[in-house]
Amino acid sequence: MPGNVPKVADVTVVEKAPGIYTVTVRDGTGTSSHTVRIPAGLPDALGCAHVDQVELVRSSFAFLLERESASSILRNFSLEQIGDYFPEYRDTIRRSLAPRAPGGETGP
Repeated sequence: MPGNVPKVADVTVVEKAPGIYTVTVRDGTGTSSHTVRIPAGLPDALGCAHVDQVELVRSSFAFLLERESASSILRNFSLEQIGDYFPEYRDTIRRSLAPRAPGGETGP
C-alpha cells in the first residue's frame, strides 16, 4: 500500500432543535459525538446567512478537522468559539462558503 494516507473523516450533522446540532465524526481512530450551537446572528456575522445551517456546521467541522483530531474537538460548544482557538476561522469559512457567481467564480 503506497504511503500512509489518512482516512477522511465521515461527518454527520443532525439538527436536534433550532440552532442546536449533533455532530458525529467517524474516522480511522473511532467515533466522537459533539453538540454544536449556532447563536442567532452568527451566520450573518460570518457572511454565511445564505448557507444552510447544517452545511455551516459541516464546513466548520471540516475546518477543525484540518487542524486537530476529532478527539481533540470540544464535545459541546458554540460555533463562535472556534475563532477563540483559530483566529483565521471567520475569514476561512467566509471564503469557503462565499456565494458562487455564474461560471463558478466567487461572488463579492
